This record gives sequence, C-alpha cells and structure tokens, in this order.
Amino acid sequence: MWVIKLGGSLLGSPELNIWLDTIARHGDGKVVIVPGGGMFADAVRDAQTVCGLDDATAHRMAVMAMDQYGVLMNGLCPRLVTARSELEIAERGWQHRGIIWMPSDMVCADENVPMNWGITSDSLAAYLAAKLNAEHLILVKSSRPEADQQVSLEKLTKEGFVDTGFGDHIAGRDFNTWVVGRQDCVAFSEGFNDADLARVGLPVRCSWN
Repeated sequence: MWVIKLGGSLLGSPELNIWLDTIARHGDGKVVIVPGGGMFADAVRDAQTVCGLDDATAHRMAVMAMDQYGVLMNGLCPRLVTARSELEIAERGWQHRGIIWMPSDMVCADENVPMNWGITSDSLAAYLAAKLNAEHLILVKSSRPEADQQVSLEKLTKEGFVDTGFGDHIAGRDFNTWVVGRQDCVAFSEGFNDADLARVGLPVRCSWN
C-alpha cells in the first residue's frame, strides 16, 4: 500500500489533475490519497481568529476541511472513490480503485491524536500509513527541499515542509517516507513502482541532524 499526501498548495494546478488521473488509472486498490487542508484549513484559521475558538474545536474543523478537499478531488476525478475507515479502504482496495481518504471520522474519534495546530495533514498521512501498514508514505509538495540523496527530518521541520509533530508519527515505523515535487507526477504515468519512486523521490532520514 502507498499513501500519497497531496497538499493544498497543489489546488488549482494542472499537476493536481495529473496526480488524480494517474492514481485513478494505476492505483489498483493499492494507493490511498490523503488530502491536505489548503484554503479550507486557512478558512478555519481565520474563523478561529475572528471567533476565539479553542484549538480542539479548530482541530476538528481543520480535519473536516481535509474532507472538503477530498470532496473536491473526487469532483475533479469521479473515477476515484472515497473511504472513511480502514474497513472502507480495504473494501475499495478489493474493488481495485484509487482511493481518497476522508479523515474526519477516524481522526476525530481517536483520543490519541493531539487536537492542535501542531498536527496537520502531513502527520495525519503518517498516522494513516501506520494504520494501513503501508510500504511507502509520499508527501507531494509544491517544491522539493534542496538536498542531494536524502533529507533529514530536522531540515524538513525547520524549513516548514512538515509540521512539528511529523517526526513522532514516522519514528520507528516500517514504512518508507519520501518527498516529491508536484511535477513528479509524470514519473508514474505507467504505474506506481519502487524503481520510479527511487528515481524521483527524496528519502526522509528519520533523525534530527
């Protein structure tokens, strides 16, 4: 299983449509999209500022914002299917479909997930990858960090590529973590395989140095 997080920064870009189309054609029940929050999460931040909402309420709203982005993705590519639970993901997998995770049901019901802005869609993508015993977690960013053969967790965190809680969600996990640029969608035009991922992906070193 591959978990691919498509961030809000891709919204409105042609690459987003290419990613969705590629996953619809080649997902085969083995690729799950985690939607970012994008402008929908930004609206929650604005509402929190205006109304003085507590972080727990804003967290629940921000996770629901990810659902909204997921609905948008499904509207852009109806060949994809949505899933709200591990069971639904398994069922969609048996149907050999490309899958969009709608996270609010699972995340809001899990008391172990911190309810604050330190946990964003990056950490929740890692959360899902652990739940599914995924092989790869791939973060698709509007631009890749500058690095040669791999990038450290410290660099990703300090430069704002991931949230501050991300390291806690990938430490000690069996899945491999990668960062790719939004333009790297073309690498998977013939399907999702380890060779192409290794060619374009930047591996994440789970260390603070």
